[in-house]
Amino acid sequence: MVQATRKEKRLKRHFRARKKIFGSSERPRMVITRTNKHIGAQVINDQEEKTLCAIYSYSKDLKGKVRGYDIAGAEEVGKAIALKAIEAGVAKVVCDTGGNLYHGRVKALAEAARKAGLEF
Repeated sequence: MVQATRKEKRLKRHFRARKKIFGSSERPRMVITRTNKHIGAQVINDQEEKTLCAIYSYSKDLKGKVRGYDIAGAEEVGKAIALKAIEAGVAKVVCDTGGNLYHGRVKALAEAARKAGLEF
């Protein structure tokens, strides 16, 4: 039996979660994307298939100020996505970790977004 790779395991968790998580116009889906060097988040309305706002650690808004590979950088991205979402008229979201475990940078981003006023 062949062992599944990390990516295959993450995708399997992501698809399992996506069966249950759906972003509506009242509560869009906040997707957290994590790589080895960067972290980011998007707020998506699945009904209209539209991205309402997005920010990444390599975005022009945060470039030079944030390192995407540490917890402090993830917290800055969390604050920024919350401010952009509130500016776009979104106060409540459904959190989608993208198959990543709710731990470390993913947790730091989510907690910072919560502290900045986003409700989920």
